[in-house]
Amino acid sequence: MLSKKVIVITGGAGLIGKEFVKAVIENNGIAIIADINKELGIQVKESLSKELKTMDIDFVTLNITSKESIIQCIEYLDKKYGTIDALINNAYPRNKNYARHFFDVEYEDFVENLGLNLGGYFTTSQQFAKYFKQQSHGNIINISSIYGITAPKFEIYGNTSMTMPVEYAAIKSGLIHLTKYMAKYFKGLNIRVNTLSPGGIYDSQPEEFLKKYKELCLNKGMLDKSDLKGTLVYLLSDMSQCVNGQNIIVDDGFTL
Repeated sequence: MLSKKVIVITGGAGLIGKEFVKAVIENNGIAIIADINKELGIQVKESLSKELKTMDIDFVTLNITSKESIIQCIEYLDKKYGTIDALINNAYPRNKNYARHFFDVEYEDFVENLGLNLGGYFTTSQQFAKYFKQQSHGNIINISSIYGITAPKFEIYGNTSMTMPVEYAAIKSGLIHLTKYMAKYFKGLNIRVNTLSPGGIYDSQPEEFLKKYKELCLNKGMLDKSDLKGTLVYLLSDMSQCVNGQNIIVDDGFTL
């Protein structure tokens, strides 16, 4: 379905990133793990290549907050493959004070985290879009969240140490609108931009939280990390060639 499309996955060595790599390979694409952690990235490349019996996984070091790093990444891939077909903005950089409770968040940390994440997505999209414009086609998929479109349901975090960070709400909601802005700005350039907004992904959260979360869903509750693969492949493929500037929600009805 993806027929040797070269697809860059930022944060490709992470929990969701690895599933995106698998989805690309399972559909005959070429998956590029673009991650700031070189050691982990190479390790993931080697393990997934062995697991999936493929030579179509590559790794490139990428810091999404560095314009220089992004340009070097693009130049490396262009030289090696002659094309880049899609960018999946999936990395999630944050500082050591990220995810404090609302009254404990300092201005400097709030600004820094928005700059690292939303700013990083902007700069990465900007530089890849320049390349896409030059080659006359491209596809950008931004990974947002249900909490980019709805207020947090704080009641599900009771009796746990968890919360829904205020930075996360600002970043993810901003990303959805940035998607629309870019899609409109790229009119006539054959560059599509869409958002994929997942519900919660299971990652060994406390049992009480999982129970409360499931009560707000329609069937399954928390998603497995593989549950986004179908929607991702659809957005990467030519089947969605007329889908542009949209936010697709995969959340088992949590936001209803």
